[in-house]
Amino acid sequence: MKKLISAGLIVTLLFLVGCSSGTEGKSDEEYPKKDITLIVPFTAGGASDVQARIVEKYFKKEFGVGLIFQYKEGAGGEKGFTELAQAPNDGYTIGTINMPHIVLQPLGRETQFTYKDFDYIGEMVKDPQILAVKSDSEYNTLQDVLEATKKKKLTIGTVGTLTGNYMAALDLMKKANVEFEIVPFEGSADQVIALQGGHVDVIMGNLNDLARDKEQYKMLAISTEKPHEMLPDVKTFKEQGYDVQSEITRLFATPKGIDPKKLEILRKGFANIASNPEYLKEMKNIGQPECWVGGEELEKNIEKENTRYKELLESFDLLKK
Repeated sequence: MKKLISAGLIVTLLFLVGCSSGTEGKSDEEYPKKDITLIVPFTAGGASDVQARIVEKYFKKEFGVGLIFQYKEGAGGEKGFTELAQAPNDGYTIGTINMPHIVLQPLGRETQFTYKDFDYIGEMVKDPQILAVKSDSEYNTLQDVLEATKKKKLTIGTVGTLTGNYMAALDLMKKANVEFEIVPFEGSADQVIALQGGHVDVIMGNLNDLARDKEQYKMLAISTEKPHEMLPDVKTFKEQGYDVQSEITRLFATPKGIDPKKLEILRKGFANIASNPEYLKEMKNIGQPECWVGGEELEKNIEKENTRYKELLESFDLLKK
């Protein structure tokens, strides 16, 4: 009798242990279970931060947890990109990163990351480049500016070096066979102030930064394939004979090696946010040209851009030695 009772107790205990283990296993598979840290590699209040703050409004509804913002600005985003690349790949650290910065910086200088150090969630903003002068400038067209370079070296302001602005300026120089003196600034605010103060002749700026105060500028060309819906009267470089196509794209990514199931959850959730009508409305209201390109397609695009920019840097002898 005692043996029967003992056997019964053992079976019951094994059953309970099995149930307990099964419950814990299921809990471990739940993702996300806690707030996620978001690394922003630029200053609070900048374009990347503003976009991320809008995403934040819809994030908790989509994922059931919040975002913890962590600002790691410096060196044109390099400090934050490095921080993200070296973070744990457990799914609880993600970041905003910019193209073409993540391919340009490792091509042009020694960095502690490359574009291959990330798994990509998706691309949510495409911000074209615009050649602009101040509203009372003597230059009225792109051709006016290019003709002027034959008489004197004009200065062109960009935000940083090895950035989308900088590369669009180089591309224009190559395609139009002209030369500018490139003047890099820490941020778009400094760039715009320099233009308005007459310290540079022209700037290559982001649509997002310029469209908000468009009456302050003459926008002479935009780096898109076709005229942009936000600035339909601005001719493209291509329409004017110079095939300069360059966009700063803002992406979300994780450190390399995240569990594929977690990555898929993030991709689906961000895709849902990107198609939310309220999100789209907010992005339009602040002049950020939204889009959605999923992670797998995005990876292929980044590979192509890496090749293209490598060739452009090489033509100016700007590849790291």
